[in-house]
Amino acid sequence: MGIYGALATAVSGLKAQSFALEHVSGNIANSQTIGYKRTETSFSDLVPESPYYKQLAGGVQAFTRATNSVQGDISSASVSTYMGVNGNGFFIVEPRIGLTDGKPVFAGNEAYTRRGDFEFDSEGYLVNGAGYYLKAIRVDPQTSNVVGSVPEPVQITNDFLPARKSTTIDLRANLASYPLTANADPEENDSELLNPANFTNDPTDTNNPPATGNGFVQARDVEVFLDSSISGGAITLYDADGAEVNVQMRWAKIDNDPNDDTWNLFYQTDSNPDQPGDPAWVNAGVNYIFDETGKLDPEISTVTLTNLTVNGQSVGDITLNHGVNGITQYADSGGSVQVTDLSQDGYAAGELVGVSISDSGRIVANYTNGRTVDLYEVQLASFNAANRLQKIDGGAFVVTQDSGQAIMGAQGTVLGAALENSNTDIADEFTKLIVTQQAYSAATRIVTTSDEMLQEVLNMVR
Repeated sequence: MGIYGALATAVSGLKAQSFALEHVSGNIANSQTIGYKRTETSFSDLVPESPYYKQLAGGVQAFTRATNSVQGDISSASVSTYMGVNGNGFFIVEPRIGLTDGKPVFAGNEAYTRRGDFEFDSEGYLVNGAGYYLKAIRVDPQTSNVVGSVPEPVQITNDFLPARKSTTIDLRANLASYPLTANADPEENDSELLNPANFTNDPTDTNNPPATGNGFVQARDVEVFLDSSISGGAITLYDADGAEVNVQMRWAKIDNDPNDDTWNLFYQTDSNPDQPGDPAWVNAGVNYIFDETGKLDPEISTVTLTNLTVNGQSVGDITLNHGVNGITQYADSGGSVQVTDLSQDGYAAGELVGVSISDSGRIVANYTNGRTVDLYEVQLASFNAANRLQKIDGGAFVVTQDSGQAIMGAQGTVLGAALENSNTDIADEFTKLIVTQQAYSAATRIVTTSDEMLQEVLNMVR
């Protein structure tokens, strides 16, 4: 090849180093770009065909080597909808192709990115700083299960969360084996018990059964009842319209036999009865019988309160859920009811006040009624050859034949109120800049030397 070969090799070196310089320049320029993945340069030698004993070093070609799978540093952010990916995977996004009546139009052309600076636009879509719309799997707000497997553009409206009627109360508690009621006197046997004889209702009247049966406590007997029972806690339920219904409960021990101590549960139905004979407290209608070990015998896991009504507000049938061993009777020096769980499943209507990202990567709506509702699940996409994705504007990538198709369910973790920074290392880029500059300068010396040698050859013929 001679002088001309050396000149061609030097030119290929100049081209290769210029190509590398573009990468260094782009990496430095994007050192502060969210989710940016730096581009490295891979050099490959070009060896001309020749016998092994006359082989030449040949020229050089430069290729792009991606770092799409190299993690950038994660930093916290003040915006709750910002997201960072820790580990493997890409957000699924889509650019809009236009607007119709001010609303974005999509064509189903998915892209993938690590840029997670998503914020809401005027239509409630989550869009990152490069204009890509986040796609996720919708979640059923009632069951919290994902709906299908096809991601869709995330859109959250400011609609009210409808009220949910209460249907269940979870109640777990320990009833003191000796309740310290107002009437309780250790010197007087059975003084801690609720005694039907102290009430004015007639036990033989089936229309007005005694308080210890499936009946109620009359207004005229409230004081006696309160002195013979202990507080069981209070809870707020919600009717079909979301109105609050405050329910008070009391426990009364009605039998003091070591082998089958018996209790009844009551709830207040009217806090201000009009007539002395009006019902004030309703018996739940179940005998809670405890054996000598303090456990229910038989076990009671659920109780139905039929058409529960408080001060004229009806909630309908309510299921008391005790679970297994949820109600016990163990000794308690305080002589009171120790409630370990008292909760219900209803809530009032609520207005959207904010959106956040949960630890499981779900987009959660927060409402004024204190409820949090999962709306979408952000699923990440992975690739068999992530470094062979095609880079496009805005820190996004599209699938190529070499990268393989997207695989849903990458193992990376979605972090809320966080961002992944560029994986560019400025110090490393400056080092590469110096090396590239020196290599380019050296290649120019080859060109100069080749030119001088050609001049000598030309001078020979003069």
